[in-house]
Amino acid sequence: MDWTQIAIRPDQTIREALAVIDEGGIQVALVVNEQEQLQGVATDGDIRRGILDEIDLDAPVRTVMNEDPVTARPQEDWQSLIDRMRARRVHQIPVVDDDGRMARIEVLDDLLDPDARSNPIVLMAGGLGTRLRPLTEDCPKPLLEVGEQPILETILEGFIAHGFHRFYISVNYMSGMIEDYFGDGSDWDVDITYLHEQKRLGTAGPLSLLPERPEETVIVMNGDLLTKLNFAHLLNFHHEHESTATMCVREHETQVPYGVIETEEQFMTGLEEKPTERYFVNAGIYALEPETLNLIPDGEFFDMTELFEQLVEQKQSVTVFPVREYWQDVGQKEDFRRVNGEYEEVFEE
Repeated sequence: MDWTQIAIRPDQTIREALAVIDEGGIQVALVVNEQEQLQGVATDGDIRRGILDEIDLDAPVRTVMNEDPVTARPQEDWQSLIDRMRARRVHQIPVVDDDGRMARIEVLDDLLDPDARSNPIVLMAGGLGTRLRPLTEDCPKPLLEVGEQPILETILEGFIAHGFHRFYISVNYMSGMIEDYFGDGSDWDVDITYLHEQKRLGTAGPLSLLPERPEETVIVMNGDLLTKLNFAHLLNFHHEHESTATMCVREHETQVPYGVIETEEQFMTGLEEKPTERYFVNAGIYALEPETLNLIPDGEFFDMTELFEQLVEQKQSVTVFPVREYWQDVGQKEDFRRVNGEYEEVFEE
């Protein structure tokens, strides 16, 4: 691609870098000076780490960029580029001349030309949808229409857009309707296998029903979420950090409606009027290495939070991936009304 399409100056904002990354589609912005010399790179992962460190999106991109990126020279052959990207666990490599000026950008996926991503995707679609009644009395929640198509179909299409084609759908409540609608996935040119919950198994328990142990990283997602998350970014972030498990998180703000008093013993040391507290909360999307499934009991109720608690206790490499894209849980009636109002603008742009 034309590298100038993903170029940005060091004093431009992180927010502007995000726009460049999203529009460029290869997860990176090249930070160059006026002489077109490479100063650094800002990847999608760099910016998400900045979000976790509470760096303001209006700060200069140089505050989050990698000042010493992996680079190549114009004379290098494609195999050496592939070997270096694999060894350094990067997906793009800027090619610069002897003076550090940009020549081109090479992307690992383009060099390898893969047909598709073979990672299994597990969609949890067995919930009762109690909070959405009476809408779910005659229709399972994943089949409720948002934007004139079922929620689960939008989720499926989101994964397909990023090259995934192996799907497992966990079903329980009104499972026949879901199976009749999606069949074996051939209408979408994908493979769909159903995991039948004979009883409710929670948000991780259905993984014990997989017919065989996966050999690659598994992505798991609740079947009542609508998001524009780039699932390839999630997978790359997970692999870049050599994670055992990654949980997607959302920033949640809560404003305390009172003045908060700081004290030391009986003395007042400060006062903050109606402060806003920020938390990262579970977004219901996960990337798991196959060995994590050994911790899931067969046929028992087991939530994903229990799995992550055990992994943390075992001091496994557990990471969090902040979702900065559109995300909405469709758990209650007001959520359902909201996403219907937003669907056209977000998903049909």
